[in-house]
Amino acid sequence: MCLGIPGKIVEIHEDHGLAMGTVDFGGVRREVCLAYVADEVDVGDYAVIHVGFAISKVDEAEAKRTFEVLKEMSQLDELEWMREVAERSLEQHDAGQRSEPGRP
Repeated sequence: MCLGIPGKIVEIHEDHGLAMGTVDFGGVRREVCLAYVADEVDVGDYAVIHVGFAISKVDEAEAKRTFEVLKEMSQLDELEWMREVAERSLEQHDAGQRSEPGRP
């Protein structure tokens, strides 16, 4: 099974002319290639990451829906590893919503 997991872009930089970035997956940060979406994303955006490559930009609402589905899927024994990432991502998303001015 191949999964693309949404992550929040926390840093963007170049490495030998290639767009790269640090992406946060519920507290776990990984270096990823942003070349496919370099013209579409900025720090704070969410992107779907598959095997170290950002393959598409997603809005925050879609990222949250994906985290919720991953959390549900983690109830299956063979996918239990996803639960922690999904739960952390949802917690961070919800905490960010509360800390933004003008949000309830």
